[in-house]
Amino acid sequence: MHCIPTHSLTSITRSTAQDLFRSFLVSLASLCLLNASIGRAETPAPVTIARFDVDATPPVGTMMAYDRVLRLEELGLRCRGIVIMGSETPIVLCAVDWIGIGNASHDAFRDRIAKAAGTTRERVAVHTLHQHDAPRSDFSAERLLHQVGVTDVGLHEGAFTREVLDRLDRAISAAVQNPTTITHVGYGSAKVQKVASNRRILGADGKVSATRYTTCRDPKLRAAPEGVIDPELSAIAFWNEEELVTVMSYYACHPQSYYRTGIPSPDFPGIARFLRGQDVPNVLHLHFNGAGGNIGAGKYNDGNKENRMTLARRVAEGMKNATNSAYKVQLIASDVGWSVAPVALPPAKHLKRPELEASLAKWKPNDYWGSADELAWLNRCESGHKIDLSCLRLGKIRILHMPGELFVEYQLAAKEMRPDLNVAMAAYGDYGPGYIGTEIGYSQGGYETSPRASKVDKSCEQVLMDGMRSLLLKKDEK
Repeated sequence: MHCIPTHSLTSITRSTAQDLFRSFLVSLASLCLLNASIGRAETPAPVTIARFDVDATPPVGTMMAYDRVLRLEELGLRCRGIVIMGSETPIVLCAVDWIGIGNASHDAFRDRIAKAAGTTRERVAVHTLHQHDAPRSDFSAERLLHQVGVTDVGLHEGAFTREVLDRLDRAISAAVQNPTTITHVGYGSAKVQKVASNRRILGADGKVSATRYTTCRDPKLRAAPEGVIDPELSAIAFWNEEELVTVMSYYACHPQSYYRTGIPSPDFPGIARFLRGQDVPNVLHLHFNGAGGNIGAGKYNDGNKENRMTLARRVAEGMKNATNSAYKVQLIASDVGWSVAPVALPPAKHLKRPELEASLAKWKPNDYWGSADELAWLNRCESGHKIDLSCLRLGKIRILHMPGELFVEYQLAAKEMRPDLNVAMAAYGDYGPGYIGTEIGYSQGGYETSPRASKVDKSCEQVLMDGMRSLLLKKDEK
């Protein structure tokens, strides 16, 4: 029998203990890493929202869409929106109480907002509500007029626009430093009673026999049926647990009750938004005009000034009912997505470059539609410029962002494409195209599809339908 020296036994025992201890530490570290990984998987990335709201009311003397500002009253114009953070780079939605922002001005808004929010132009949607006692902005038209020596460019003067862009920059830069956590989102809808009606009254031959404008004093036209509309107002609400943070509403209708007063006014949709803000003062209320190009309040508005508040209360009631009906579900970062479909809209065939260039120098300060904005749009089209159609995904909610004064048929078609989802639409994005009718609409006649109003060809319907379909049928990314 061989004996092992005591010192050797001690050495082996110490070595083995050290190895076991090292193995224990490695196992413990691995277990901690595993638990940390599991913990991260079980804690989904949060969604946050930064809110911004700036004054967009032009000062006295500024040219609005049709007239110069004579005086200011209690309600001004707002430029407000939200920055959604937590899912890739930020997403920004912005609504402006102006008649339109087109061409290079639309680019400028998106670029300036994107820089302030730390994102890219493609992830920014800017829309106007299309009030008529309000400014219009088109840096492209302004530039063209200056190039031919026109000094008084009227509504295309961009100084006030640039001031608003500075305000936006400061407001958004500050807002993203202090966002609010969003835990839930909800979609609701409600019918708005006695506001919207189709502007295009068709005769027995299928052609437009009369246009029922937003103020309609003809009792026969007011007695005609509402026609094709979307009676529903959609509301998307964001909560931080039980606290309502922001509500976005969408309704398709021209927003005028009366105008050409020389007083900037948010008109009845803006007043409805104001009323909701008074009911729920800590909530930011955003309103977007849907595809309301061929929709107005003419059936219910004979020009009586009291109708402004009547229409506002009806829309506010729809906003309230839609918000109260919203079905609340949890929202995490993976539920949020953003898709873009760039499209090239074909320019109208009546846009002739030589004629437009020859007419530039004849521009008058009170002109509205004309050679400057038409040539600006033609230049964009011929340069290969594409307009970004975009879609925000919030779980089972989809919000489409569209250009121009879009006919309501596009909004109804979008909802039919995905009846399994809750679909809302904001139109009046890039104002460059003007009115955008349906293909059949261009053969029916009427103001909206006339050369005076529309800068696109009838084939734009197929382009837009294909773009909408690609966004709405896109497979959800998780």
